[in-house]
Amino acid sequence: MELTEYIARNFARIALGHVTRPYPYKDDHVFESEADVRPPRVAHPVFFGSYDWHSCVHGWWTLLTLRRHYPKTAEAHQIVALAEETFTEAKLAIELAYLDRPTARGFERPYGWGWLLYLHLEAERHADHEWAARLEPLAQAFAARLRDYLRVLTYPITVGTHFNTAFALVLSRRWALGRDAGLVALIDDWVERAFGDRSDYRGWEPGGDEFLSPVLTAALLMAEVRPQLSFAPWFEALVVANGWLTRDCRPVFVSDRSDGKIAHLDGLNLSRAWCLRAIAPKLEGNEVEGLLLRLADQHLETALPHVAGDYMGEHWLASFALLALLRE
Repeated sequence: MELTEYIARNFARIALGHVTRPYPYKDDHVFESEADVRPPRVAHPVFFGSYDWHSCVHGWWTLLTLRRHYPKTAEAHQIVALAEETFTEAKLAIELAYLDRPTARGFERPYGWGWLLYLHLEAERHADHEWAARLEPLAQAFAARLRDYLRVLTYPITVGTHFNTAFALVLSRRWALGRDAGLVALIDDWVERAFGDRSDYRGWEPGGDEFLSPVLTAALLMAEVRPQLSFAPWFEALVVANGWLTRDCRPVFVSDRSDGKIAHLDGLNLSRAWCLRAIAPKLEGNEVEGLLLRLADQHLETALPHVAGDYMGEHWLASFALLALLRE
């Protein structure tokens, strides 16, 4: 199951329909005074759509990624025109200025940080436009925040929602590779201390509003930090030997897609598929590799029909479907 032009064009139309849709919008804002009461577009002239800031960021990652893979489609031309209109120095300067507020220290931490860095990484792949150069100051600002955060974050946050540490570090580390050796080293050292001794996973997964698997997200991070020879036995001790992978890693049921929290479970199926597909090559030659790929296909087949439908899922699910289909 891979990305096709048909799927790509459908995903592009979905994302084009929400990255500039201003409402409904869930604001992540600490009010300092009455003067702070303003429409989201005023504070976030770039990322004001898609229900919330972080979803708009990865909606744009979705659009740029699809444009790279299928540059000749009608949707790709629409993406370019909208990106030129959106990623201007003036608008991005306002996004950057927002971070200077003392009460914005925890703004979108860490989920939105990771996605912004990943968007910048994707923008760099479009050398025919200046999007990456314009996004660079914002990316560097979030990278600096991440460095400071890891120096004070004693324990990983292992919930399956936006506060999950491992997910943000997967995206951030990919951005830092070949660009910021110090940040890569800081992440790798922190990851080994946080997850290196973990084994025999017995978490109560899935949670009712999770869109990330706490254990598989951490495992994907470890797969990218560790060489294969040391990752394989770690993974075996984590979820294989105790039977969790075969017993509990099954597609989850979504009872109400109009409920924003319950709709997260479609994302759990998709993010699990992404993790399983990305981890599998690190177990090449191991019988577990085939199991991971079969489980990934089961999760994808369950979730893909529900990427579009109710706006509570539609404003973000295509990004996670794309991660899984591309094995990004």
